[in-house]
Amino acid sequence: MTEMVFGSGTSRTGEPVLPRWWRTIDKWALSAILMLFGIGLLLGLAASVPLAERNGLEPFYYVKRQALFGVIALVTMLGLSILNPVQIRRIGVLGCIISFVSLLLLPFLGTDFGKGAVRWFSLGFASFQPSEFLKPCLVVFSAWLMAAAHEAAGPPGRLYSFVLTAAIVVLLALQPDFGQASLVLFAWMVMYFVSGAPVVLLGSVAGLTAMGAVFAYNTSEHFARRINGFMSTEIDPRTQIGYATNAIQEGGFFGVGVGEGTVKWSLPDAHTDFIIAVAAEEYGLALVMLIVTLYAVVVVRSLLRLMSERDPFTRLAGAGLACSFGVQALINMGVAVRLLPAKGMTLPFISYGGSSVIASGITLGFLLALTRTRPQGRISEILARRGE
Repeated sequence: MTEMVFGSGTSRTGEPVLPRWWRTIDKWALSAILMLFGIGLLLGLAASVPLAERNGLEPFYYVKRQALFGVIALVTMLGLSILNPVQIRRIGVLGCIISFVSLLLLPFLGTDFGKGAVRWFSLGFASFQPSEFLKPCLVVFSAWLMAAAHEAAGPPGRLYSFVLTAAIVVLLALQPDFGQASLVLFAWMVMYFVSGAPVVLLGSVAGLTAMGAVFAYNTSEHFARRINGFMSTEIDPRTQIGYATNAIQEGGFFGVGVGEGTVKWSLPDAHTDFIIAVAAEEYGLALVMLIVTLYAVVVVRSLLRLMSERDPFTRLAGAGLACSFGVQALINMGVAVRLLPAKGMTLPFISYGGSSVIASGITLGFLLALTRTRPQGRISEILARRGE
């Protein structure tokens, strides 16, 4: 049916999988991702040594684990990037169902590791955070539902995706994990906007979100404490935000020197939530700007390639994945420089953490697969044929 409506495109029949993958992949985005992984290992060498010493482990214990997680993430990312949109959709739907069930089981089988929020399953040798894997899979699932709504006699996919997303947001807020809940809702709103939703409806969702934030502030001591700390005109130098702020100021443009930073000895989360403070102190603004640029390359390149795609599912899923990836990085860095309240969110592909790194690999694998160039995949070609 597609060929009857739009005409058939040229394809290289019999071309091997890997050459076709290399010809169609976004090499700029792929290069930026590999550089982010390399920077993550570099910063891990600086940030995780004090943690290993405090825990009585060998100095590079966490660096080795990060390298192992990173290799798994890269292999997963490259494997997913070879797939076509239909295969990505199937994996995303199945992953969303499994992750959602895992999220429901967290209150009964999960642990908080002393951090006040039940977000993890402890496996003994490692931990598993379902919300990290739920994010990319939910984007794919919601994109499928929204795309189905565009078909003749299709289901009310937007409504179904909203109900599912709202249920997940409530579950995350109950942990409490307001950062992940906000990110999930943001990704859904991006896809809802791209699918052609009225601005009034988006405004209504934003209003409900604001009301939910007020309710959380009045009922959750955890949430209120973070908001009050953010709104305070004074920064307690003994808090994580205080240490991070001082480290960023000390770093200047080129940093204090490799291995010369002190914030990693004071911050308990220097290797995860506040790793950008370690980068700013030891390597200065120069490295921070490079990191920001690499994230921007991945997001902007992906969105530009998606603009020429005619398949609704590909556009919606790709936009949701790209924006959630970029906004997570923005939130992490915004917290470190005190532009946003503390949210406990990792810096994708750079912060330490098995769930975070592997989930980022899944996100980027989905994104690279959806942004590959394909025959009949450009709107400009369709418009050109109609004008003939």
